[in-house]
Amino acid sequence: MKIVALVVLLVAIVVGAWFVLRPKPEPVLPPPPVVVKPDPQIKVIGTSVQGRALQSFTFGHGSTTLAFVGGIHGGYEWNSVELAQQFIAYLKTNPSAVPANLTVTVIPNANPDGFALGKEASARFNANKVDLNRNFDCEWQAEATWRGEQVSAGTAAFSEPEARALRDFFLAVKPSAVIFWHSQANTVYASKCAGNVLPETKTIMNTYATAAGYGTAETFDAYAVTGAAEDWLASINIPAITVELKTHETVEWEQNLAGIKALMGYYSLN
Repeated sequence: MKIVALVVLLVAIVVGAWFVLRPKPEPVLPPPPVVVKPDPQIKVIGTSVQGRALQSFTFGHGSTTLAFVGGIHGGYEWNSVELAQQFIAYLKTNPSAVPANLTVTVIPNANPDGFALGKEASARFNANKVDLNRNFDCEWQAEATWRGEQVSAGTAAFSEPEARALRDFFLAVKPSAVIFWHSQANTVYASKCAGNVLPETKTIMNTYATAAGYGTAETFDAYAVTGAAEDWLASINIPAITVELKTHETVEWEQNLAGIKALMGYYSLN
């Protein structure tokens, strides 16, 4: 009996030692959490002639991008900047307003040097006294027109740093549509470059205008316009529209919010 007890004790000691000394399996760690950048994602997309930043504010993480641009005509159309800033504030407060399949980017001020000059007509231009909405590569001409007067369109298409910043942003992001805010004509205009209006451009023009209560026009014919940003986008098959506010003093926030929502609704289904 003593031998049996001794054997049992030895077995117990060996088994116990094995449990203590056996190799321990590596712990299974949970996968790292997916980090979603908070909205807005703020980037500097370029700088002005005088070194001021052109910023973009991006909301959402969907595969379809809509871009909104204000202030290409600086302080003369200051209300287009104010409208863009109100849109940014709205999205900060209401992030769920952006459908899951969309990304919305707002460039509130595409001409910060002109904006810094106040509300005078001269504040329409950048620090080189160039009309930025005549500096894009669609039927560009050095001598351009604004309200029947000659204005500078720069030394070449994209000669101005602000125009290059917008160009590089659009080429990198490839938005499904671009909306420019201007004043003052109380109309939503389509875009085209030496050809017909893109079918998608007509659709978004009518979608925005109907919801916002603006008129529509496929062509701006008050005077010749060359080198416009929206027309250059049409030349690379990106639908773009120009929303002209009623005056240089009003923002028409509720109207434009209705247009924005209609456009986001359209692209959430397409």
